Amino acid sequence: MAHISKATIADIGELNKLINSAYRGETSKKGWTSEADLLSGIRIDEEGLKNIINRESTIILKYSEDKKITASVLLEKRDEALYIGMLTVSPELQGRGVGKELLKTAEAYAKQLRCNKIEMTVISVRHELIAWYERHGYKDTGKRKRFPAEFLKFEISTTPLEFMIMQKNL
Repeated sequence: MAHISKATIADIGELNKLINSAYRGETSKKGWTSEADLLSGIRIDEEGLKNIINRESTIILKYSEDKKITASVLLEKRDEALYIGMLTVSPELQGRGVGKELLKTAEAYAKQLRCNKIEMTVISVRHELIAWYERHGYKDTGKRKRFPAEFLKFEISTTPLEFMIMQKNL
């Protein structure tokens, strides 16, 4: 049976493996949300996850099945908005509604925090992922954000990368 709960420091190792396997490298290509054709290297490391979990305004929700973390999402309160990042589903489980369930849980959490909107950044060339978010009520704000310089060293795409800012009003 699946269970969604707040991740803790004890979950960092398992989260790190999950997130990197879903975003980068050959394993990620088993799913449809891979960034492996755009970026090399790792998505995050254990120190980065520890910093996220220790931030007061941020939590990571984990989706566990049979005591194994199979999905996660980062949630950060930013003024009147909840920022969603690193929505991750194990490549073997993608397409089964797990991401949708985490997204609904994130939206309920935003309402609990009295946020009036949810925001996220998506790499603008990830058309299939953008379409998935649009089907769930998220819209392109028209705003773009420069791709962080520290990640450009991992860029393998011939198309320059930028973030599209998407939003859903609650």
